Amino acid sequence: MAKKTFQGRPVLSGNLEGKALVSKQPLNLTGSFLKNMFAGETESAPCTDSANKDLYGKDLKGTIICTPQTVGSTMGAGTIMMLSELGVGPQAFLFSSHIDSISAGGLIMDDIWNDRRVITIDLLGDEFLETVKTGDPIVIREDGTVEVG
Repeated sequence: MAKKTFQGRPVLSGNLEGKALVSKQPLNLTGSFLKNMFAGETESAPCTDSANKDLYGKDLKGTIICTPQTVGSTMGAGTIMMLSELGVGPQAFLFSSHIDSISAGGLIMDDIWNDRRVITIDLLGDEFLETVKTGDPIVIREDGTVEVG
């Protein structure tokens, strides 16, 4: 596949290279990280949301998660901060749509209060999510540019 470039809005900017982990449906933060949050698992972060066929059982630790957006309850912000504290959170979130306010709050608080940044880019567009596949190389730039391939 030839490289394809997308421009998003940097919510929490940074430069990063890695591999994509893709969910075509919104990611339920609390449902996906139950084992980590309630059992204190720190070796890996297997997705525990059986409703998410793209990610169920896959290790979410240290990944670049590509998804339309996150969903869930008001626990989402706390989930993000706990994942970071346990060292099992993703390195980056790449959203095709707007970031939801609960996740934005958790990510920004963790960045400011705890100096733990999870690079977050939103508004990458539907074409981004149609293009990117799990395992694709991803390059994220400070200005919100994302290269796939």
